[in-house]
Amino acid sequence: MTQQKQHSLLNRSAEACNMLKKHIDNNHIIRIVSHNDADGISAAGVVANAIKEEQGQFHITLVPRLNMDVLSDLRKEDYEIFMFLDMGSAFLKQLNNFKSDIIIADHHQPEDFNPDKHIIHVNPHLFGIDGSKELSGAGSAYLCIRDLDKKHLAHFALSGAFGDMQYHNKFVGMNELILKDALESGILEIHEGLKIQSKSTEILYKSLAYTFKPVLPGLTGDPEKSKSFLEKRGVSYGIKFADLEGEEQDILKDELIKINPKIFSDIYTMPKDSPYLRDLEDFSDILDACGKSKKYSLAISLALGERGEALDAALNIRENYRLQLLKGMELIRNEGAVQLDNIQYVYSEDSVIKKIMGTIISIGLSAGILDSNKPVFGLSRLHKDIKISGRTTHEMVNKGVNLAKALKDCSSNFSGQGGGHDVAAGAMIPYSTKDEFLHLLDEQITYQLNSD
Repeated sequence: MTQQKQHSLLNRSAEACNMLKKHIDNNHIIRIVSHNDADGISAAGVVANAIKEEQGQFHITLVPRLNMDVLSDLRKEDYEIFMFLDMGSAFLKQLNNFKSDIIIADHHQPEDFNPDKHIIHVNPHLFGIDGSKELSGAGSAYLCIRDLDKKHLAHFALSGAFGDMQYHNKFVGMNELILKDALESGILEIHEGLKIQSKSTEILYKSLAYTFKPVLPGLTGDPEKSKSFLEKRGVSYGIKFADLEGEEQDILKDELIKINPKIFSDIYTMPKDSPYLRDLEDFSDILDACGKSKKYSLAISLALGERGEALDAALNIRENYRLQLLKGMELIRNEGAVQLDNIQYVYSEDSVIKKIMGTIISIGLSAGILDSNKPVFGLSRLHKDIKISGRTTHEMVNKGVNLAKALKDCSSNFSGQGGGHDVAAGAMIPYSTKDEFLHLLDEQITYQLNSD
């Protein structure tokens, strides 16, 4: 059954690939609209590189969210084809009114609507495949160009999967198929090692503090505790991991495994790339930092292979982004979350925190700072609206929680919009409805948990 589902998804992807190739051959500019996170940027990167290799042309825009204003502006543009990457499945009715051909390569839960033939909708959920675990937005995008003989671009799909938190000790489902493509291409290699951040380029205590995936409870987000941890164990904290003596490396490995066994696992590397980008998770994190910092041109430049000054600029942005994450971690450590019956929430109007709220609450859940037995919602005020980021655990999903449904249903009661995955979702509502919304959301999650 699983192979049949995958085969059906690959057939749909082949249709998208044929449509894309037709427009490239007709010298049409491919209009790409994608999300501004690691998954969306990786999705734009894999498609743009494929088009470039086919001597085609493209125009990319990265956006933090798809909404009616963005769609209204796009409808005024004169293009023969649009590609919506890591977004679009929640706007099928509106996109159906476009006169151009459209390819949607998404992995979020789609709305129940069958579009006309000018839209090819590539989404794992349509074929009974879990888009929160088995295929990212970049993965869907990769499938749309795979038949152009592009296995050497498969690593972009895995970069998106890492950014979308789809790696849990291994890749599963369609991600596993894509991994095989990447390995066959020779671009990617796998070896076992410590999954601490930037261990070849960052001094050790910072490397531990910056390790967010997987988290190191007590060390992640806290440079001083990381330094103290290393000092107490006689490990040099002011040099890079790669420069430690073999005995020190072994001591550190054993001690970190005690904190989180997942810290020693498979590492995915691109040996021919820059040392700063060689680790695929580092590459994903740098793209994410550029996107969250609204340095969209820089993010796309990196995805298209630029290095040198572009990489130097991106590394500075990543460092600032990491410092912002540390600030966010300090906030939730000191203030925690507001507790309701079956949900918890964090609210901020801080200009830094609100840009990265979703990431902060994800890390807070993983690190045990926030209660993993309740979904957590990060609320960020944006003028007259509130942006909501919801996160929960797969254990809570197994108990019945579906954040995408909860946020979509609740936000629609307040002239808002929402959607995403069962384990991670988002919404936008008017600020004036905040308290009523939270009350309704708490009721909705309670209902989900009590339903058979």
